[in-house]
Amino acid sequence: MSHLRNPLAVARGLGAAKDGVHHWWLQRVTAVALALLSPWFVYTLVSLVGADYQTVRLTLAQPVTASLLAIYVGALFWHAQLGLQVVIEDYVHTRWLEIALQLVVRFACLFAAVLAFIAIGRIVFTA
Repeated sequence: MSHLRNPLAVARGLGAAKDGVHHWWLQRVTAVALALLSPWFVYTLVSLVGADYQTVRLTLAQPVTASLLAIYVGALFWHAQLGLQVVIEDYVHTRWLEIALQLVVRFACLFAAVLAFIAIGRIVFTA
């Protein structure tokens, strides 16, 4: 009997869950943050080449540097998780594997970000 229904009636209510636009915006915002912070990050790393351990710690422990580094790390792992989520959704068609991979990616990105924040905190508070 479903073959007698109008295709529009069948499709109604099956549209976007209004989550795609939010995901798209988050990806763009994190990309802009990374585009702005990456040159600073590279400049900071290059300026520290050949520096001794204490100089590196004191440089990274400065409040502005530590804050920018934390924002960079947060944006980096968030952007990576969002991008990998899209890749998994597009190319993994086995439902259980897709769910498992999504969980692995989320927890791996969260774990790496937490480790990075702890490392930045240790540098800041023990320098």
